Amino acid sequence: MDKERIVILIHCPDKKGIIAKVTSWCYENGMNVLHCQQCLLQDEETMMFFMRIEMETESRDFNRSDFEKEFGLFSVKEGFSCEIHFAGQKEKVAVLVSKTSHCLYEILSHYEEGDIPNAEISMVVANHDTLRNVADKFDIPFHYFPIIDKDKVSQERKIISLLKQEKIDLVILARYMQILTPDFIEEYRNRIINIHHGFLPAFQGANPYLQAYNRGVKIIGASAHYASEDLDQGPIIEQDTVRVNHEAGPALLREMGKDVEKRTLMRAVAAHLEHRIIVCRNKTVVFSKEG
Repeated sequence: MDKERIVILIHCPDKKGIIAKVTSWCYENGMNVLHCQQCLLQDEETMMFFMRIEMETESRDFNRSDFEKEFGLFSVKEGFSCEIHFAGQKEKVAVLVSKTSHCLYEILSHYEEGDIPNAEISMVVANHDTLRNVADKFDIPFHYFPIIDKDKVSQERKIISLLKQEKIDLVILARYMQILTPDFIEEYRNRIINIHHGFLPAFQGANPYLQAYNRGVKIIGASAHYASEDLDQGPIIEQDTVRVNHEAGPALLREMGKDVEKRTLMRAVAAHLEHRIIVCRNKTVVFSKEG
């Protein structure tokens, strides 16, 4: 008998009995709860409740559309917001790049090794032709959209058209060195993951690692976040740091920075694809990965 695994993300103002009602509904509808995580966070004046529940059913006549409709009606009745994800359904992914390759190599290497089982990397999209050979090595379609005569709007429209045509679910900015327009952000709200070095906003502009070296930093790091209209200010998914000392020059800082960037980006991508993130206003709740 086939088993359908389902992940539901729930959030609402805190009130008594939410866990009991949700788990009871699952039991009454033939679901076996595998994992359940929850937390409370203060949001302005309201205590907010967040929950991730993973379950499976063995019913032969299980219907995804019926389940979504029935649980949706239940959520409205009980007054909470929810997202329903079917774990066996792969998300189609596009990776956007410019000239820097370390994050792209990290993503495609993990994908080739089968470490991203719930994703299908459909394409690499670039505003430079530099990394075509990387995509070719992994047999991933490469699409080159140069910015002609500084017309970024037309270039971006072509990219969005391609993403829609291929029904892309998630966009990864693997050091894509262009600022996305609000239209692009809105089209893929909370479905665009960006990575940047952890010096922002202290060291903006050209050569942040040289700026960091000149200031004698003791920690470097990286942040992965959902893209928003405000540059590098979107909801943070994952961050990491590494300690350094005065012996690390700009070149070593840059190499160490690349390493922490690609690790941080991969953890953020995994959390999104495993449906472990709830976005609330401009911050995220990221549930831990179950063993």
